[in-house]
Amino acid sequence: MATDKNKEKNEEYVRQTGSLRERLGRVKKTRWCRFAAVALIYVLWTLWVGNPWLLLGLLLLADIYLTQYIPWGAWKGWKKGPLRTLMSWVDAIVYALVLVYFLFLFIGQNYQIPSSSLEKSLLTGDFLWVNKVVYGPRVPQTPLHFPLAQNTLPFFNCKSYIEHPQLDYHRLKGLRNVERMDIVVFNFPAGDTVALKRTNPDYYTLCFENGRDVVHSNKEVFGDIVYRPVDRRDNYVKRCLGLPGETLQIKGGVVYVNGKALPQPKNVQYCYYIETDGTRIDDDLFDELGVSMDDRKYSNMDENGMPLLLPNSYRLPLTAAMKKTLESKPWVKSVLRVVPDQSETMRTYPLGVDYGWTRADYGPVWIPKKGAKVDLTLQNLPLYERCIRNYEGNTLEVKGNQILINGKSATSYTFKMDYYWMQGDNRDNSLDSRYWGFVPEDHIVGTPAIILISFDKDHSLFNGGIRWNRIFKMPNPDK
Repeated sequence: MATDKNKEKNEEYVRQTGSLRERLGRVKKTRWCRFAAVALIYVLWTLWVGNPWLLLGLLLLADIYLTQYIPWGAWKGWKKGPLRTLMSWVDAIVYALVLVYFLFLFIGQNYQIPSSSLEKSLLTGDFLWVNKVVYGPRVPQTPLHFPLAQNTLPFFNCKSYIEHPQLDYHRLKGLRNVERMDIVVFNFPAGDTVALKRTNPDYYTLCFENGRDVVHSNKEVFGDIVYRPVDRRDNYVKRCLGLPGETLQIKGGVVYVNGKALPQPKNVQYCYYIETDGTRIDDDLFDELGVSMDDRKYSNMDENGMPLLLPNSYRLPLTAAMKKTLESKPWVKSVLRVVPDQSETMRTYPLGVDYGWTRADYGPVWIPKKGAKVDLTLQNLPLYERCIRNYEGNTLEVKGNQILINGKSATSYTFKMDYYWMQGDNRDNSLDSRYWGFVPEDHIVGTPAIILISFDKDHSLFNGGIRWNRIFKMPNPDK
């Protein structure tokens, strides 16, 4: 027994000593093959990233697989016991985390649909695989982060990233650009500043409703106010309707681009008041229609708390097919479209500016394009102020009738990035570009490739809680 242990120690000593030629001469063929495969993948990845300095990482790989000047596996020669078992677990976990880190950064990652903004195209509880290769993955701007958490570590309730260093935005070459009608996952643009205890609505809406001083001074209600880097902001998913350089307008809920109406997605939803003869819609019909528990609103008040003219009414989001089903019921007296009133004009983007726009009648608005110049006036400045200051890193102030960018008088601005207009298919229940503006290209994450699994939170796991018909389904039938 002692002889075997001494033999193992001698072999380990030999592996960790000797000249470079002797070390390489002791490497087994299988290890050479493993090194060759890993090195090839690493070189191809370096070419994709376009940074030749990363080739220095081959020296580290060569030491791990071949020369072993650094005793990476020294713990394997330790006595069997708790410490060796612990190190074996640490080794496996570190390896898995590194693999997941690169997979999530450069290939894709899973994502859960948290809200009904894209119903019925995507449902609350859908788990998606998001493809980052299509538009080209971003080189991480916040490289030091835990790979399984977006911005907050579960249980510990603390930041899952270290803010420094921060790298400049750079996107690797993808298969194509964002196209109209794509469903896109992106970092929430208005999520740069967050009140930790009140994340909904967003920080800027909280300041508009309560006053900035109140939000910053009342930590018991709003919590700490923190800044989040671009790639650590919450993930949102919407449909792209407007592309860089286009002019978009919404009339009666219909989206027009450059003067032409866009075709409606098959499952687009609008909110309706359903007046009945007093009959209540039962759960079976709600399930048949596909109306979630959160959307089953039976009320004699409208969205602003005002009494309705329809005393026995529901306010429900419906597709054309759902509307037709309800209209066929003999106890349904009327199905009327909900029309937003003028109280909404101050809450659409740009927040607090009264252009007379609502979610159903909005614009026209020009979507910024990289390299394109817009003439700036005091009238249109609120539309582009966030782009110029928050997204493109300039200082901006107004003195009298003069606009100053980086301290210099400006009558126009040339954009550094492309921007996109994103909306939900659940048109009256979606917080989207109509409320927080344009999505910069550096916020784009990827596009859903497939639905992995789908859970219905309104039902128990073994009583309809798993939507089997959605597993491995394509998430965007309109493309």
